Amino acid sequence: MRSLWVSLAVLLVLWWPPTGGLAKDTHEKEPDELAIKVFQYFDAPTSEEAEQKLEELLNHPEASLARIESIMRAGRSYDVRQTGTFSDLQVSVRGRSYSLALAVPSSYDPAKSIGLVVCLHGAGFDGEAYLERWRARLGDAYILACPTYPSGAWFTRRAEDLVLATVSDLRRKYHIDPDRIFLTGMSNGGIGTWLIGLHHAYLFAGLAPMASGLDRVLLPFLENLRNTPVYIIHGVKDQVMPVELSRTIVRELEALGYPYVYREHEREHPLAGGHYFPREELPDLVAWLNGQRRNPLPARLTVVRDASHLQSFSWVRLEVTDHIAAFSDDLVDKTDDRIRRREYAKLDAMVAGTNRIEVRTERVRRYSLFLNDRLVDLSKPVTVVTNGRVSFEGMVTPSLRTLLEQARLRPWEEPFPVHLTISVEDHP
Repeated sequence: MRSLWVSLAVLLVLWWPPTGGLAKDTHEKEPDELAIKVFQYFDAPTSEEAEQKLEELLNHPEASLARIESIMRAGRSYDVRQTGTFSDLQVSVRGRSYSLALAVPSSYDPAKSIGLVVCLHGAGFDGEAYLERWRARLGDAYILACPTYPSGAWFTRRAEDLVLATVSDLRRKYHIDPDRIFLTGMSNGGIGTWLIGLHHAYLFAGLAPMASGLDRVLLPFLENLRNTPVYIIHGVKDQVMPVELSRTIVRELEALGYPYVYREHEREHPLAGGHYFPREELPDLVAWLNGQRRNPLPARLTVVRDASHLQSFSWVRLEVTDHIAAFSDDLVDKTDDRIRRREYAKLDAMVAGTNRIEVRTERVRRYSLFLNDRLVDLSKPVTVVTNGRVSFEGMVTPSLRTLLEQARLRPWEEPFPVHLTISVEDHP
């Protein structure tokens, strides 16, 4: 596995010089006092501070489900910020700071939403180098964020946290469209794009891994991409990451019937050979990015989890499972029998009709559904069928606490005021 995860230093061609400017417009919306408190709760840096702010909101005389939902859907107010290229920003993860290179278009207007592209570098590079390669061709439609992680080890849990923290921090500061966030990367960064993108697919409008691949034990997680398209680029003459790695993934995606674009190229670089991202491929990739929008509330979800990734996935969450595989903080240092046998938990949930949700599970003992009035009619009884059996039937009760707690854990534009916990009966 080590030969796959730790690639040689990736040598790419330097393409474009940085440019910059200043934002010229301001956001005129003035949030009211309750809206300020709502977003202060979402942004609270610690669980203790969040709990305190949550109780303040629950006891606020103007707080109601309708009022808080209205605030969330209206969005927060954003300050005017300097635009241009920044190479020395910092993102904190678990008490450690990491460098972030950032490019904000001069046309950025805090009153208007903008897309975000997060790019992960390969071994031997850093975020600043990748920023220079990408920014000029993206145009004014995106903020470009390139974090730096030591040795390009994007397959570690801390690196995963860094990517998530980068997205979260930028969403607090800039008016980023939650339906136009993309993750891409080259070589080791491509591996990170796969791994982080698979576990958190519902956050992204699309993934674009280049010159990378996945170990076969991770292929089942491709099922998480039901609603997340991918754009894959690989060189036929790549001697660092063999092209068969991407071809194997494409065969899996084809069998699943999932959306993807696959591009092979035969170009070679004098120093990197076939293991690089040719500039000629970028225009088509950017055109693809421009055409993608995330579906924030898909009617059907498939989620595959190991025991270390039981967090929410859109409107579902696995709570308790059978004994399943669990990855360590560094995926390359542990391959036990459950991992080799690919023993993961799986849940497939679908809104099958008016107020009827059908769920199929494997190795799941208990799961949660998070519902709102776009998924079901909250004024009528809801039926949940699990593995062919009715596991819930009745009225559901929206809760302000549930609405706020779930909004802090996921993109807050889609409120979920209902939380159902379902126990899975054994098969006869």
